[in-house]
Amino acid sequence: MMFIQDNELKRQLHSDYQAYFYLEKMLPALAALFSFLICFTIIRVYRHIFNILPSLTYSVDLQCRGEILSKLTTMLLIALFAGLIGTSLAAEKVTVSGSTTVLPLAEAEAETFNGQQADCQVTVTGGGTGAGITAAGEGRSEIAMASREITASEKSKYSKNAFQQFDIGYDGIVIVVSKPIYDAGVKSITKDQLKKIYAGEITNWKELNGPDKDIYAIAREDGSGTRDTFNELVMGSTAVETPGVKTVAQGSAEVKTAVTGSDKAIGYLGYSYANGSDLGALTYEGVVANVENIKNGSYPLHRHLYFYTWGQPTACAQKFIDFVIGSDGQKVAGENGFIPL
Repeated sequence: MMFIQDNELKRQLHSDYQAYFYLEKMLPALAALFSFLICFTIIRVYRHIFNILPSLTYSVDLQCRGEILSKLTTMLLIALFAGLIGTSLAAEKVTVSGSTTVLPLAEAEAETFNGQQADCQVTVTGGGTGAGITAAGEGRSEIAMASREITASEKSKYSKNAFQQFDIGYDGIVIVVSKPIYDAGVKSITKDQLKKIYAGEITNWKELNGPDKDIYAIAREDGSGTRDTFNELVMGSTAVETPGVKTVAQGSAEVKTAVTGSDKAIGYLGYSYANGSDLGALTYEGVVANVENIKNGSYPLHRHLYFYTWGQPTACAQKFIDFVIGSDGQKVAGENGFIPL
């Protein structure tokens, strides 16, 4: 990924983006005006023609009236349809990017939000928390999705504007294992045991009263908010080395696929991905990862999910944020396996 290093270039990029944004906001009005002018012109032509038709013969008058009425009606419908398409295409765009943990939630919210109104059009892409914050800071996204709080280095890197934080839900990092491991009796794990697995000090499931199989540990990629939170809360530092890791997954969905596709794997992922009968969710430090324990903070790996904007959100970005944290948006969160505020 390319990072913009020059501050002047970043300021120019943001300035150009703002100019484009304000021009784009004018498009719905321009499209509506264009549609009105077309309809007005057609009506004027229609009235002019029928003002001169009485001078024609009766038979010609009937024939012409029918043909002209049919053609003008078709033209009017085309003009109105074109105006509606123009207005739809000119809807203010809101780009949301970042955390793959938040991704399914934001996609579900955007689908409902876009279906309820036509002024704002929200699009959502993943990439990881770090990538989302970078995109917001560089003016390429209006909203960053994050599964951790923004860091001091990220704040200082884009210090021209202050990032605005919006809590959108609760989450917990769930420790999951392949179903054969869970069925063999490994149903809980301590922080010390988990830390030793990822440090490469525990390498076989029999050390945890499981089967005699090598442990296949899966971690998340650099830039992942889930990885940073896991490393900080379990390993003790976001910068720690994890030599016990056998593979790195690009997103929570990939972690789940890798765990369910193995007979000896362990991984960590967001709460909404941990549901299902094809993997085993472990009790961590004696606490079950459920909605109640995550919301009250008794589950040790609990966290919040966030939206961030660089500076004050645009009108449509604010409208989408208000929807997400409002009653309708929180209902969407619960229906999609996320934990509402």
